[in-house]
Amino acid sequence: MHTLRGLPPSSVSREGAARRIAAGTLAGARHAIDRVDDAVVALAGLRRRLVGAVHRSKRLAGMPVRDGEREAGVLSRARRVAARVAVPGDTADALMRVLMSDACRQQAQAGDAGPPFTIAMPSFPPSPLSPDANHRLLRLLPPPRRLKPLLRRLPRAVHTPLAERVLARAVRRIDPGTLDIVRGRRLGIEVQDLGLAWVFAWDGQQLRACDAPAESTVRGSATDLLGLASRQEDADTLFFQRRLVLTGDVELGLTVRNLLDRLPWEDLPLGLRIVLRRGSQLLRAARDAHANRAS
Repeated sequence: MHTLRGLPPSSVSREGAARRIAAGTLAGARHAIDRVDDAVVALAGLRRRLVGAVHRSKRLAGMPVRDGEREAGVLSRARRVAARVAVPGDTADALMRVLMSDACRQQAQAGDAGPPFTIAMPSFPPSPLSPDANHRLLRLLPPPRRLKPLLRRLPRAVHTPLAERVLARAVRRIDPGTLDIVRGRRLGIEVQDLGLAWVFAWDGQQLRACDAPAESTVRGSATDLLGLASRQEDADTLFFQRRLVLTGDVELGLTVRNLLDRLPWEDLPLGLRIVLRRGSQLLRAARDAHANRAS
């Protein structure tokens, strides 16, 4: 028996199944795109907060709002990253120009309101982010684990040099002679919920990323590792609560930790301190907001 369309029932059944699969795939893809869009907007909100910190520093230093060299560098870096992740260069340009235009407008508007930033003001006021404040923004920011599938597709050549520069900038304030005790030793850092892992070694002059296996590895979530780096969390508490785990050569891991404990927080560059603390506050507040919603 044939259907009105002239096709056997089995063919109609297969066609219906294919359409249902296609519809399900479309819905799933659109849902994922919505979550990515949410993350983009939430990250734009975080960028605006960092721009606010930059603006206060510029006012203190008497610097202009626009910096042509800096803007050219932002565009150039965006093009390099875009080439690695198969994004058209003009798309990256358009996106960054929108963000830079928003930053300039934000700084111009802030320049007309309120007294200028002074040294007497607290460097790090209590975080404006909390489970109650900016609740919608925090809920739009996806938990780090949801970014894991996207970050897995990101080439190591993109994120490894960035991690290397940040850590190298932090430890350069330590006397090189003090670090000779760990010269050539390999320490791994694994951000479990993001699926990121790096191995670093001190070569006697600089901290460098390497491809060799780690002798000792610190594992933890993005929130807890950033909390440790920003001095918002105590290392002993994190390890005792098993929120951070040290594997491999425990003696090496403890030696590195003791060396970093000797580094005065005030010796870190101001910009790095702002990024670390504000980033840590944001992640902790977002984690609390998601936990409250789940409960």
